[in-house]
Amino acid sequence: MNTLSRVQACLEQAVANHECAGISVLVRKAGQDVLYAAAGHADIATGKKVQRDHIFRLYSQSKPITAAAALLLVERGQLDLMDPVEKYLPGFHGQQVITAEGLVPAQRPVWVMDLLGMTAGTAYPDADPAGQAAARLFMEDHELILAGGGMTTVEFCNRMGELPLTFHPGSHWRYSTCADILGAVVEVASGKPFEDFLQEEFFTPLGMKDTAFWVPEEKRDRFVTCYKRIPGALETFSSLHLAVGDYARKPAFCSGGAGLVSTLDDYAAFADMLMNEGEYQGKRILSPETVRFMTQPQLSPAARADMWDSLEGYSYGKLMRVCVEPGRWAGMTRLGEYGWDGWLGSYFANFPAEKLTILSMQNTTDTGTSSAVRKARNAILAGESCGDI
Repeated sequence: MNTLSRVQACLEQAVANHECAGISVLVRKAGQDVLYAAAGHADIATGKKVQRDHIFRLYSQSKPITAAAALLLVERGQLDLMDPVEKYLPGFHGQQVITAEGLVPAQRPVWVMDLLGMTAGTAYPDADPAGQAAARLFMEDHELILAGGGMTTVEFCNRMGELPLTFHPGSHWRYSTCADILGAVVEVASGKPFEDFLQEEFFTPLGMKDTAFWVPEEKRDRFVTCYKRIPGALETFSSLHLAVGDYARKPAFCSGGAGLVSTLDDYAAFADMLMNEGEYQGKRILSPETVRFMTQPQLSPAARADMWDSLEGYSYGKLMRVCVEPGRWAGMTRLGEYGWDGWLGSYFANFPAEKLTILSMQNTTDTGTSSAVRKARNAILAGESCGDI
């Protein structure tokens, strides 16, 4: 059995097990396609199979694009990574930190660099006090979105800055709203709406024609249905999540942490650009030095200790995982590998030494780096080492 057959079997088994509704995998090496496989459905009710040009919700795989946008401003001298976030978002002025003794003033302001490393102390909705405060803010925006409106990108992130922090900035790692806040910083620092900045600086020059914060009517037939797992089956999911989910109109809040939709080929162009040290088809998007910085970890040993067990062997920085200890993660990897994934199963990993990129798209909630992706990437890396891709 060759590598393609092994990957195809992994995907088909995941669909048969109701691990996902649909899944596709694309592998590129030295800028060329070397493997494509797909299984399952874009829409179960109609029997529509997953196709290569289908549009998926990226959720957290939006984050590396937001990091690239911020670092483009850094290389242009428009943004200092030690700038306090309050310089761009006044809601972050005078922040307080939740401690066992109550609220205390933050020891220093949140820096832009903290946003790139998830060390700001902000929170996603969760059970602890900071997470509960974030949940209330998201629910408030959900109500506005369902009524046809919603907070703007800058308004929402200023409100996030008014919430208490879970720790003193820079002292720990916590996966949170950092990328959303960074998108708002990019908007203010650039003087352009965040979505316009991404379109002009990345999506248009990279030919990412299907990447955006919403899906116009003429593309809806390629927009996959979203599902969630229930015992022994899948059911459709259409609720808002993290103030994202209404894709029928341009959103007021363009979430840098979760808002984008894209295709395999669109995201492959972004991954190719990073692999080529910031150049894509003769166009310079980022400088080589910027890409080198973007793909390096930034956590202190203490902050790295806060990372999830599922990221053993990786550090984190610039809104991506970066492999620093191959062999510690529960699967095959290579030193210097970097990338990220999303809540609905979108995934990418670049392996610079091998000039190899693995991308996957799925449409099932609470997925991230799923078992199917781990199995497929093990088969891909094993095959690559034998010259079988």
